Amino acid sequence: MWCKNCNIETNEDICPICGEVTIEDIPVEVYWCDNCKTPVVQNVNQVDRGICPICGGQTTYMAADLRPVFPEERLLLELLLKKKPHAYIEKSVWSANSRYYIDGESVAISSKTFQTADTDYLIKEIEKYQKENSYEIFNNHISNFILANKGRLDYLKDEAFEFVRKTASKFDEEKIVLSFSGGKDSTVTADVVVKALSNPSIVHIFGNTTLEFPSTVAYAERYRENHPQAIFLTAKNEEQVFYDVCEDIGPPARMMRWCCSMFKTGPITRVINSLYRNQQILTFYGIRKSESVSRSKYNRVEDDAESVKIQQQTVASPIFFWKDIDIWLYMLSENVDFNDAYRLGYDRVGCWCCPNNNQRAQFLSRIYMPEQSKKWRNFLIDFAKKIGKEDAEVYVDTGKWKARQGGNGLRAAGDVKIKFTNCTTEEHAKIYRLVRPFDDELVGMFVPFGRVAPELGKKLLHEVIVLDSRTNVPILSIQPFNQDDYEYAVKIRTMNVQDHDDLQRMVGYQIRKYNACRKCLKCESICRAGAISISEDGYYIDPDKCVHCKMCMTAKYLDGGCTMDKYLRTK
Repeated sequence: MWCKNCNIETNEDICPICGEVTIEDIPVEVYWCDNCKTPVVQNVNQVDRGICPICGGQTTYMAADLRPVFPEERLLLELLLKKKPHAYIEKSVWSANSRYYIDGESVAISSKTFQTADTDYLIKEIEKYQKENSYEIFNNHISNFILANKGRLDYLKDEAFEFVRKTASKFDEEKIVLSFSGGKDSTVTADVVVKALSNPSIVHIFGNTTLEFPSTVAYAERYRENHPQAIFLTAKNEEQVFYDVCEDIGPPARMMRWCCSMFKTGPITRVINSLYRNQQILTFYGIRKSESVSRSKYNRVEDDAESVKIQQQTVASPIFFWKDIDIWLYMLSENVDFNDAYRLGYDRVGCWCCPNNNQRAQFLSRIYMPEQSKKWRNFLIDFAKKIGKEDAEVYVDTGKWKARQGGNGLRAAGDVKIKFTNCTTEEHAKIYRLVRPFDDELVGMFVPFGRVAPELGKKLLHEVIVLDSRTNVPILSIQPFNQDDYEYAVKIRTMNVQDHDDLQRMVGYQIRKYNACRKCLKCESICRAGAISISEDGYYIDPDKCVHCKMCMTAKYLDGGCTMDKYLRTK
């Protein structure tokens, strides 16, 4: 454990000096040996910190973290800096974000450079000079890097392997899963877990979002071929088209990434449900604490319902405390194959059009995915015009679209607004507006409240009664209704409860689901019982599986009762 206040290592959860809570990982720093031309990763409390393990010479502080720059990216860097092609071919080149280190000398490249670069020219120049590019000297530098950091690698492997074995010991072998994205972190996690457990037959679930880099799909296929004993499954949403959804509810933004539920966690949930139904499983995944502020708040092992995006699983990350440079140290040392996008300069390989991508990633996509990039930019410009942005191109090119919030300017925004009138003839009854006719799908939305009993309702009125799941007492009356103000409507009356307003609030959530559902699959993901299924036929809750936990109607787990409320809400 490490105390950040006192900068000391301890075995205690509480610092014996200052009394503050300690953290699990000891901070590391990256130093540069100018003699060996290599970075050296060292703990901040290391006795020989600042000394090169190869030559014994003095090193200098370089950065908090680093990644290697492969020859493909190095050539692009030379062109950006207006250097002669291959001018740095003999140099040891590393990077942290958009800052490059060329034989230890720092060179920063501004986001404006990436934004305004002539990508057509760069494409031609790369094509012209790439054939002359060589890995020979690069590989020599990497050999030095591996040699200098052997002690660090041994520690990482020993600790991660022990963690995997200890965590896995609590689960049956057949209930252990690897989450595989095709990125470097999940690649290393898969390699670590397979080796630690000596089990090449572990289930791998590849989440193909349909928005992957071409190199990611190619790598996933290559991985499958190279690991013939692995049970390699692909989770993919075959029912939705990304651009069609964007047209309807707008593109995803930083705070509105509806795409994650629809194209990632939702399809993965379906695969897990098909394999394990409602059994608890252990999923190893490649989350790292240092990746972002949000991920720094995660725990290394997580099984809390509020923290786990996909229910019925415990998730654990063997590489939770690793830095970027640790990932590369492991892969390059262990000769692990990886996604070729990293050779081009991408430092993450999620969805190529993700709003979290920085200017450099967008710049790279304009070079290596020019057609997709042009199509996406044109769509964003058209969308900006549709929602009333005066200078649509500036709005898009400066990245302001990424900060979009809510459904302003979208017709779909009306679907999340719960419109109702109080019934004048019956107490505790509300008449809700529907965007489509009353049907069995709407009635099925009320299964979480209890037993749906149409036989108890007034047949002439097509009334349906819902009985409380615990007491078997009628609590809801549902019936189609004609309301002058609404084309379609339903009357819902609450009864035999102490808090009518609370019950009507949850009723409103289900009405919102019915009106606004875009098949985002979020409800499927949070249902621990696997009772909710969403398909072309509609939204269905299996009454035989539903345990009436009401998670799907609780703001704690699903704010507003429907994910679309967040994405389409207007001021």
